[in-house]
Amino acid sequence: MEEYEACAMGLRVAIERKVKVLKVYEDSSLVVYQLRGEWETKDPKLVEYRKLILELVKEFEEITFTFLPREYNQMADVLVILATIFQVNKRANMIPIKMQVYETLAQCYSVEEEDDGHLWYYDILQYIKHQTYSQQASKIDKRTIRRMVVGYVLDGKILYRKGSDQVLIRCVNAREARSILEEVKRDMWNT
Repeated sequence: MEEYEACAMGLRVAIERKVKVLKVYEDSSLVVYQLRGEWETKDPKLVEYRKLILELVKEFEEITFTFLPREYNQMADVLVILATIFQVNKRANMIPIKMQVYETLAQCYSVEEEDDGHLWYYDILQYIKHQTYSQQASKIDKRTIRRMVVGYVLDGKILYRKGSDQVLIRCVNAREARSILEEVKRDMWNT
């Protein structure tokens, strides 16, 4: 339902800006295939959203809906960031934004020290190991920790966070993080 709401909101913005040709990239296969008419819409809530979007679609001369899996949808994140940066006069025409894709990744990082002497993942580790909380943990903190631990795996003494693609990402302290980043930076400059 949220995907339909986001799609409808995006279409309304495009209509408001008098866009006539639009390519919609959506990371919900359900929404894309239902809007294309390739899949049947059975859920009564979704039927109403589909009707709404199909009414909005009539405002465009040409519109296409393309399924783009979430892991390949980095462009959406970039466009959201750009949209928050630029202010455009409503009467002015939009100037096309030209983008290039580089093979080398840009690196941006921030390493924060642990203020209380504990690792940043200390509470998560304690709950996974012993099902205990710190003494100052509130009810909300406890509930948050219980929700968070689902995304972590302990292998021996090493804690990993599960990535969205189920790849395990090792949890490290600030010193280890700086060391890893320096090594990566050295390797990048030496290639």
